[in-house]
Amino acid sequence: MDFFNKIGELFSTKKYLLALGEGLKTTLIITVCALAIGIVLGALLAVVKISASRSKKMKPLAILCDTYITIIRGTPMALQLFIMAFAVFAIRGFPLEITAIITFGLNSGAYVAENLRAGIQSVDKGQMEAGRSLGLSYTATMRKIVLPQAVKNVIPSIGNEMISLLKETSIVSMVGLIDLTFSAKIIGAGQNMSDYLVPMLTTAVMYLIIVYGITLLLKLLERRLKSDKRC
Repeated sequence: MDFFNKIGELFSTKKYLLALGEGLKTTLIITVCALAIGIVLGALLAVVKISASRSKKMKPLAILCDTYITIIRGTPMALQLFIMAFAVFAIRGFPLEITAIITFGLNSGAYVAENLRAGIQSVDKGQMEAGRSLGLSYTATMRKIVLPQAVKNVIPSIGNEMISLLKETSIVSMVGLIDLTFSAKIIGAGQNMSDYLVPMLTTAVMYLIIVYGITLLLKLLERRLKSDKRC
């Protein structure tokens, strides 16, 4: 009973709710903005890598893309965040939240690029040939025919990337940002173990609800796309 009383106290104390709300806001802003950057960057990287197979002029760019993807995927997210916060964007007054968004966006772009590349390659080659036979340029065919089908194929992967981003944002406290996880830590600081456990478990449930919501929305989107004959 004492445990549930402490949960009730947490949700009835305005300053605790405000702290969790601010932490949740930071977490969601970083996640959504970083994913948007990741999708745009990933699409560009994927198209460059695919285009390099038919154009020699694109090969130097493809090599740069491969190098970028290898470095990002081969180094820890925490290390990338430290480098960006304390070296690249170590500018007085530069918002840490923007630094985190850019860092997570660049990281996400590398993973989205590989997912989209696989999605593009999974589209039947006849789709490209059909587009070209209708008089569309390679770029127009890729944009209007191939990419929409590729995106449909990789929606589950994009969803998994968003969920991973959401959970990975818990490391932003290492550079001074107060996210959802760190808010729970602040609330529990200086209290005994049982009091500390309540905000942490509450935060865990909040993450779980958000992840479940994302998963549900993705399933609904997949069903809609499958029922849409135009996709």
